[in-house]
Amino acid sequence: MNLPFAESAEQNKAVIFEAIKACLKGDVLEIGSGTGQHAVFFSSQLPEIVWQTSDLPANLPGIKARIKASGLQNLAAPIELDVLGNWPDRLYDFIYTANSFHIMNKTMVANCIEGVGRCLKPGGVFAVYGPFNYDGAYTSESNARFDQMLKSRDADSGIRDYEWIEELAGKVRLDLFEDVEMPTNNRCLIWKKRT
Repeated sequence: MNLPFAESAEQNKAVIFEAIKACLKGDVLEIGSGTGQHAVFFSSQLPEIVWQTSDLPANLPGIKARIKASGLQNLAAPIELDVLGNWPDRLYDFIYTANSFHIMNKTMVANCIEGVGRCLKPGGVFAVYGPFNYDGAYTSESNARFDQMLKSRDADSGIRDYEWIEELAGKVRLDLFEDVEMPTNNRCLIWKKRT
């Protein structure tokens, strides 16, 4: 099969890796692995980590094919993960998701953060990449247009407010320690779970 491919993932993988590599360690869970491009790139850079990809059933064959083609030994076979339901029955050192919160509805985002709270080890790190609003305002004209496009396709999707995400994170004992400005008006938000 042709491997799934996203141009945006190809363009942003190196800058995201730079933002998270200092705290990327141990057993990693990626929520919404999509094409698997980030998983393969990050795992190739740090052979000491064990990266667990996950997604909805429709995306698993493509992820599996990309992992097989990579030949990497530190990439586990993808697992099914629906943020509204089935979560792994284990703990991780690091949990990562990219470009996912703005395509989820609010219930899914809240459930995702609750799930992270259950699956992250004390002292573990949660990193989220994507666009966010601050003080209820867009950070750029392009983000405003992107948000309108998202809502035209699905009224329940859209760029989320940083303050709301931070409130949800606090409820599951996650403390923000980095908010990294990224290219193309994105952010990388990084939390650590209290011990």
